[in-house]
Amino acid sequence: MMRLPIGLTFSAMLLSGCSLIPDYSRPAAPVPASFPTGGAYGTPATGERAADAIGWKEFFLDPGMRRAIEIALANNRDLRVSTLQVAEAEATYRVQRGDLFPSIGGTGTVTYQQTPLDLTSAGRVGPSVTSRTWQATLGFTSWELDLFGRVRSLTRSAFESYLQAEETRRAAQITLVSQVADAYLTLLADRELLDLARQTLASREQTYRLTDASVRGGTATTLTLRQAQAQAETARADVAQYTRLVAQDENALALLLGQPLPPDLLTAGDMDAPLMLADVPSGLSSEVLLRRPDVVAAEHGLKSANANIGAARAAFFPSISLTSGIGTSGPALSRLFQPHSGAWSFAPTINIPIFSGGANQANLDLAKVRTNIQVATYEKTVQTAFREVADALAARGTYGDQIKAQEALTAAYADSYRLSEARFRSGVDSYLETLDAQRSLYSAQQSLITLRRERLANLITLYKVLGGGVN
Repeated sequence: MMRLPIGLTFSAMLLSGCSLIPDYSRPAAPVPASFPTGGAYGTPATGERAADAIGWKEFFLDPGMRRAIEIALANNRDLRVSTLQVAEAEATYRVQRGDLFPSIGGTGTVTYQQTPLDLTSAGRVGPSVTSRTWQATLGFTSWELDLFGRVRSLTRSAFESYLQAEETRRAAQITLVSQVADAYLTLLADRELLDLARQTLASREQTYRLTDASVRGGTATTLTLRQAQAQAETARADVAQYTRLVAQDENALALLLGQPLPPDLLTAGDMDAPLMLADVPSGLSSEVLLRRPDVVAAEHGLKSANANIGAARAAFFPSISLTSGIGTSGPALSRLFQPHSGAWSFAPTINIPIFSGGANQANLDLAKVRTNIQVATYEKTVQTAFREVADALAARGTYGDQIKAQEALTAAYADSYRLSEARFRSGVDSYLETLDAQRSLYSAQQSLITLRRERLANLITLYKVLGGGVN
């Protein structure tokens, strides 16, 4: 008798093989097959390895920047949340996968029952009869046979969601690496701008003192003195501004690191030192975008939605659930497991959907709409990735020429300032020409520092948007 429910159960498991999940095919990438070249984009850089194959420890050469990234990867709270969300998705998948198998458990019960004598088989009037029943059972309850793949479809959906969470974590790591590197660069640039402001202030204060002496000697006017004073106060205001920005940059970097900045982190930091690879191999094919973690995550989201269609389709078909148990029972604990005390039960239940008020069709339509949403999301993710790479390539192709022009401009303003100051001291020109040359030189020097930072930041961005920073 014990073989009957067991044999039926395994027969039903063998029948569970149908799947109603639609065949999946990756949507065609809605972008050109290659990245733009020529003009602003310049000539594509080539290399033996793609950017996503270059580890961040190879790409970032500055020891301080490397150390900052290492600290952030170990302590950043946003990345920690992403990692825990992967664990959450993995546990959710295991919970859903458990529905594929019967949940087997054992129970032990004892029942005490009092029955009036005239209600017993004897049918006589008299004292009530008290009975006791002991029972031990091993079995499972309401296990659904996955004849049409509903449970397997839901399991597949949960598995794809787990993979999506893992790719999202990898994308979060790439973003964190680039954010730390960019924040490090910003801090270095603002420190250089602060040093420039201090040097400019010292120079202008000296000019103010010399002008003040000239006014007392009768060789300069009060107007010239006030103009020199205005220039000095402008530089003083810049010193205060960049002092504030440096402090805020340190706070921003500390937040990314997840801890206070180590005191020796930026002691030798300098944008003139090699901070990263001189260039990033970009290649020509846009297929590299399909390996980006955010694009892969979007595709896993699409696969998860596609699997839910199979579960919604299965709701139109009958479902069978099994409840089974084998065990022993007797009127006393000592009678358990005695000959002729065996008991078993087998209770299959079939549920045939006849009328649901359109709910099953609505659920199927909903699953299809959500899949179409995921298709559009995937395509938009690919398009966004292509635009990010194209923008970074355009910036890389033009920053070099712009910096060269800015360096030449700065050198010209430096000569202009030197000559105008000499002409002013010799009485040939008024102080106005010197002021204009001084302002122009200071502005050109600030712009040059900013451009150098932007060029390095763009290399970081190009490395990021090509998928670099995971390893």
